[in-house]
Amino acid sequence: MATLLRPLSYRYQWLYDTISRTAALSVGGEERFRTLALEGLTLVSTSQILDLCCGSGQTTGFLTRYSDHVTGLDASPRSLQRARHNVPGATFVEGWAEAMPLEDSRFDVVHSSAAIHEMEADQRQKIFMEVWRVLKPGGIFTLVDFHRPHNPFFWPGLAVFLWLFETHTAWQMLQATLTAELGTLGFYPVQCRYYGGGSLQVIQACKPPQT
Repeated sequence: MATLLRPLSYRYQWLYDTISRTAALSVGGEERFRTLALEGLTLVSTSQILDLCCGSGQTTGFLTRYSDHVTGLDASPRSLQRARHNVPGATFVEGWAEAMPLEDSRFDVVHSSAAIHEMEADQRQKIFMEVWRVLKPGGIFTLVDFHRPHNPFFWPGLAVFLWLFETHTAWQMLQATLTAELGTLGFYPVQCRYYGGGSLQVIQACKPPQT
């Protein structure tokens, strides 16, 4: 069940943006939050990048700084309308993440920014399989999302945020180990870094060159 503030944050972009920017202060601001998972990657203007569950294009805009070939995918027509206005330099496609209307082996990078926690466990597995399908051999899946904190000092802040803005799926994902799920599907290596006392996980998972 969604909280009262969740639908309001999606209805009013200014509210969503304010929440996102405030939450991003814990890692040094919005720009760093949106690009944390790209650190260490070699991206050029011809790199094919997919912003998975792009919403209104908050992350898509940052991705266009790295490449001239950025695609955003989302299932919400309203969000895509906003995204096309906010990021005219990207291409946007309407579709479900677990059944992407995109061809096989197209992308060098698939990026997900704080979206996977909105999915049920079975959806998440289908999405990871679709990510595998649309990635080129040697491509990278980058992911930023919540994680159960290692430092108990960070639990209250995360808990309040989830209670106010998220659904049961976010709480369920805190019990999951995404690195293991990706490894089971064949991604290797799968690397993970933690921020905010472990309350934020940043994953880079490679689809091996020979698959």
